[in-house]
Amino acid sequence: MNQEQYIIKRKLNIVELSETLGNISEACRHLGVSRRHYYDIKDAIKSDGIEGLLEKSRKKPRVGNRVAPEVENALLNYCLEYSTHGQTRASNELARRGINVSPGGVRSIWLRHSLEKKAQRLKRLEKWAAENTGIHADSQIHALEEAKLDKQEHGEIEAPHPGFVVGQDTYYVGYIKGIGKIYQQTGIDVYSNVGFAKLYTDKTAITAADFLNDKVLPFFDKYKLVPLKILTDRGREYCGSQENHPFQLFLYLNEIEHSKTRPRRPQSNGSTERLNQTVQNEFYALAFRKTLYTSIEEIQRDLDAFMASYNENRTNQGKNCKGRTPKETFEANIELYSQHVHQPLAKPEYLN
Repeated sequence: MNQEQYIIKRKLNIVELSETLGNISEACRHLGVSRRHYYDIKDAIKSDGIEGLLEKSRKKPRVGNRVAPEVENALLNYCLEYSTHGQTRASNELARRGINVSPGGVRSIWLRHSLEKKAQRLKRLEKWAAENTGIHADSQIHALEEAKLDKQEHGEIEAPHPGFVVGQDTYYVGYIKGIGKIYQQTGIDVYSNVGFAKLYTDKTAITAADFLNDKVLPFFDKYKLVPLKILTDRGREYCGSQENHPFQLFLYLNEIEHSKTRPRRPQSNGSTERLNQTVQNEFYALAFRKTLYTSIEEIQRDLDAFMASYNENRTNQGKNCKGRTPKETFEANIELYSQHVHQPLAKPEYLN
């Protein structure tokens, strides 16, 4: 016997006992229930039959509290036009258009569509802009530019193909007695995360240019490619007058564009900063504890071996690598270079 059957039988017992005794009061007293309960049972049987004896939920149904669909659609369209506005601003601006929705209502709709954060609304705008090639409003253009700056400030640089942008940075390794101060010139292809590193005893425009000439350009020459852009901070070794600044002159002669990070925003060159951290944690932190170096050439030899392993053997979790090594990612996407740059792509030497 289940619970519903037990409830029905118990209530029927009250009616049956009253009929057997011929006295309702005596039956109710014997079973410990009120006469009101007896008459409720009789009314339930009379109106609904046996099923009327089942327990009924006392909860009142909740009427839907959502805003009208047209109001919700108006808000979603408004967010495409003004993706950076907060919930209060959005509520006030919609009210001026005759659409009434509270700031809390705005947030509820955003939560339902996973748009409660400005970054999520900007991402939705980017997706919409990619799918629609129409003319954008000024507010949409401003929002897209703001989204791009936010990404750059957090190290998310747009790179559609290998060689589009190479990040470069100067990293202070430390001081070693007998050698002096050691600086590392670091470079990374932002698309594939292929990394480069070379050590110097000073940081000047000459060393910055020598790094590109000795490490970066030879790698791209192997694939018959030329990096389109170099991204650096605003240090003296990278910025200056083109006429008398070796680094700027080197970029000009090789027809490479120079892009600079925003002031006091090292995270704008996040890919390079992360590579610096990787080299520090996985190479220097171990090498300086195991080996007593007496020259910068000895350190460079071990650093070259580490960078070769980093590029060719170490899996990378970057958004374009997805578990592949940087070199595998670079070689698998070389064709993208020719598609975006619109110039003939010679057969790379590694395929000959």
